[in-house]
Amino acid sequence: MVGVTDDKKIIGVEDPLLEEERLCNLIADTISSRLVPNIEFVSYKNKTLLIIEVFLSNTRPHYLNSEGIDNGVYVRLGSTNRKADREMVIELKRSVQGGSYDALAMPELSIEDLDLKAMQDDFHREIPFTLKELQTLKLLGIDQGKLVPTHGAVLLYGIQRSFHFSDAWIQCGRFLGTDKVNIFDQTEIHDHLPQAVDSTMLFLKKHAYKSADFSEIRRKDIWSIPIESLREIIINALVHTDYSQRGAPIRIAFYDDRIEVENPGILLPGMTIEDMKNGVSRIRNSVIVRVFKELNLIEQWGSGLKRVFADSKKEGLPEPKIEEIGMRMRISLPLAELHKAGKQATPTQSRPESRPELRPESILEIQLESKLAAKVLLLLHDKPCGKSELAGLLGHKSISGELKKQITRLLDLNFIEMTIPDKPNSRMQKYRLTDMGRDLVTQKAELSGGNKDA
Repeated sequence: MVGVTDDKKIIGVEDPLLEEERLCNLIADTISSRLVPNIEFVSYKNKTLLIIEVFLSNTRPHYLNSEGIDNGVYVRLGSTNRKADREMVIELKRSVQGGSYDALAMPELSIEDLDLKAMQDDFHREIPFTLKELQTLKLLGIDQGKLVPTHGAVLLYGIQRSFHFSDAWIQCGRFLGTDKVNIFDQTEIHDHLPQAVDSTMLFLKKHAYKSADFSEIRRKDIWSIPIESLREIIINALVHTDYSQRGAPIRIAFYDDRIEVENPGILLPGMTIEDMKNGVSRIRNSVIVRVFKELNLIEQWGSGLKRVFADSKKEGLPEPKIEEIGMRMRISLPLAELHKAGKQATPTQSRPESRPELRPESILEIQLESKLAAKVLLLLHDKPCGKSELAGLLGHKSISGELKKQITRLLDLNFIEMTIPDKPNSRMQKYRLTDMGRDLVTQKAELSGGNKDA
């Protein structure tokens, strides 16, 4: 709108015809390929305004002649402009042709590079998929006369997905407070994408409160975080991520007051945040979406986020917030009540037998996702021990590979430390709890209602 100031004061255009000619010449002389916007005159309060509307173009991407197509393509982010990188320019070209990144073939690979057994399990099939079925799902494409996996196939079920797509994984973190200063728990999820949904939800549920409602015939679990909405947002992130981008994975951050889900890839051309809220959807990854739909992970394209907003309104929650941050999308889901990391709510309307085991070892096992790691922490709470001593206390005949793995993991998490750090391979080496490890064990003991031996 020309003739309106940034503070929305209407000043009008003194010579509309001259201004229209100037704008048309400016667009024609400085932008390629040829762009033809719609320009109208509008009279308002005795002032004349110019309304310029640019429709989604079939000759995109457009660029500034002075900078060329490699450096002169810009995308709109909120009220700002950002120079498009090479991957974005390629995606803009591909979107005109009606193709998607995940449908492109990977000629250097073969069907042996896919975990078809995992796919068969996800689809609950007793017999393997035929080549024709894999082609129908666009998991296989033809390149130079031979069948090869597509990007989507490798993203979904690639045996070495992380090698080909190093950022196609999910980073989850539970933070203390409302910022990223103090992290309480974290995990990395590298499962096949369909299985990653449940793995991510498991991490979020681990840090939520649960009670049981027996007011109906069947028990109904009640969570302190909006489980169904979160599931929809996670699925939305997985199917709409721009996997051609490099530099960062999908990130899920659980704070005391909200949960943020952030994925690479801004909105596709022609889409707005308001469109997303209203259920309008444009498919970025057609192969991934098709498989997710066949697995009933999504019901109807575009319906998921609309349902999230409807559920938030129904439950009286603040509206979820959608933002474009850099070249990424972020959806923030406010929580109904403030969460404190590590605390468990007392189940209400629940029968005694439905209560979870509250021994420190059980709580630590959930926290660490390993019974063995939990036992090691509790043993080291009493005194420093070496690997052989730990194995003996655990009832093992020898130092197992799993024990070595969990000790290394606890060292990486900074829950334990070496007593002789300068000589990691010393025969006299022992391990002891760090302050962080001791706080963790003490905290879980308090949650159980007693000391560590409760």
